[in-house]
Amino acid sequence: MANENSPAKNIKLLYSVMFFVTGLFVFAFSYFTDKSIEAILRNTIVSLMMIGSVIFMLLDASSRGKEGFFYDNFNQRNRFVVAYIIGLLLSIALSLVPNQFWPYLSVFVVLSLLSNTEIGLVTGVFFVSLSVMLKENGGYSELFMYVFAGIVAIAMFRDLKENSSIGLPTFVSLFMQAVLLIAFNVLFLNRTLSFNLFALPALNLMLNLILLLLFLNLFGVYVIRRSNDMYMEINDPEFPLLVSLKEKDKDEYFRAIHTAYLAERIALGLSFNARAAKTCSYYHRIGAPEGKLKWDEIKHFYEENNFPTEAVELLHEYIEPAKGSVKSKESLAVMLSETVIASIMYLLKKDKDIKIDYDKLIDSVLDKKMKEGQLKDFDVTFKEFDAIGKILKKEKLYYDFLR
Repeated sequence: MANENSPAKNIKLLYSVMFFVTGLFVFAFSYFTDKSIEAILRNTIVSLMMIGSVIFMLLDASSRGKEGFFYDNFNQRNRFVVAYIIGLLLSIALSLVPNQFWPYLSVFVVLSLLSNTEIGLVTGVFFVSLSVMLKENGGYSELFMYVFAGIVAIAMFRDLKENSSIGLPTFVSLFMQAVLLIAFNVLFLNRTLSFNLFALPALNLMLNLILLLLFLNLFGVYVIRRSNDMYMEINDPEFPLLVSLKEKDKDEYFRAIHTAYLAERIALGLSFNARAAKTCSYYHRIGAPEGKLKWDEIKHFYEENNFPTEAVELLHEYIEPAKGSVKSKESLAVMLSETVIASIMYLLKKDKDIKIDYDKLIDSVLDKKMKEGQLKDFDVTFKEFDAIGKILKKEKLYYDFLR
């Protein structure tokens, strides 16, 4: 029990360090910059209230498990702690720098991608507020400008995947930052349009661009693409979890292998998420040999083997879909593939030499799903449904290998 609880204890210890370091740093900076007693107390108390709110949100997200965080941040919560400490020191230091140079746009993106949208937003607002409070002549205009730009940036970068393009999100975020910076100078500082008016915003945008590209490159290599490596591992037929299924029940193993082949062919042909569909095909019946097919009975297999978040989400959707929710295209690919494979295996088990009209069988499966109204639960068009049927019919040679 001690070993199981130690990670949670370590995280809580890190959160405690975040709390006390925040109060200590803000108090020390306020004191050594000759702030008044009232300002020192205000800065310290507000900072402790804000970090307290951030820690509460972190603990609340942790209580929801992996679903509470983006990517694999649940298993790597120390990333956010490190980013927070750096951001805290940066926000204190930025109070000594002209606000036109503050690179908070990129800070918002970093904080959200290392936690989740809400935590990143609240922490970013805290850092901007801290810089404004510690600044000699800070005001609401700087707070509005950088918080609004941060909100836009978080919205633009909130769903990054391995094949995501960062060009448009980067352009929109920087464009919004430029508009806000120029508006700040014209509307709040009453400056006239001139070359100097655009010089500082240009430097700010360059700094944000450099920080964004540097972070997103590292994030892509060490976080997003890491899930691709995990997919390659768990989608290997020699992966221990799949091998154990083969040892327990060969019929279930071959059913999974053949379903995965068809589902992958469909997904690749229609630009669905092929690797997630393949994982779902392999492992959604991993508990079948023991008669365990419910989500609560088998989800531990996916957690213990560190399945990518999107794969776990697809497995959950396929095994135990939420009532009234629209199911993904990948789920449909797996369902139809599994139904076709199960039907062929059933017929061959009854008579190994039977001649099967595969086109007729596939049409029968598709017509049945259509008449039962199951298609209305899936995010799929009739055109995609017809394309799935054509892909299934092209695999006649493969079906003969099932004998």
